[in-house]
Amino acid sequence: MEYLGWDQVETGAILPSFEKEIEDIASTPREERDYAPTNSYTASVADWRVFKPVYNRDICIDCQNCWVFCPDTAIISKDKKMVGIDYEHCKGCGVCAEVCPTNPKSLIMFAETVDNEEALASWPEKKKKEK
Repeated sequence: MEYLGWDQVETGAILPSFEKEIEDIASTPREERDYAPTNSYTASVADWRVFKPVYNRDICIDCQNCWVFCPDTAIISKDKKMVGIDYEHCKGCGVCAEVCPTNPKSLIMFAETVDNEEALASWPEKKKKEK
């Protein structure tokens, strides 16, 4: 297969995600999929992210809003439960934190330089509703 540069691909061209067909993609773990070199899964975007979402399992209600709305499928969900964030593919857009319905949010954006444990230690308390 000949690989073309971004400016050589014809409009409407399809770039295959995998080297070979996968029968049951939904139940095949990511690490067992045979990704094509043209798939963005093999590329990291973590180097230019400025803010990152940090996830607090103690608050999460597994609503799956973050997973549904993430434009980069960087939310890792197994059996309809949020299990983490794929920081190699998260661009730090903040959509996941924006759509999180919990109080306080179970996903909060922090500076890339803040350690996740430090972020969890500074998690905000539940806000009381004003009357």
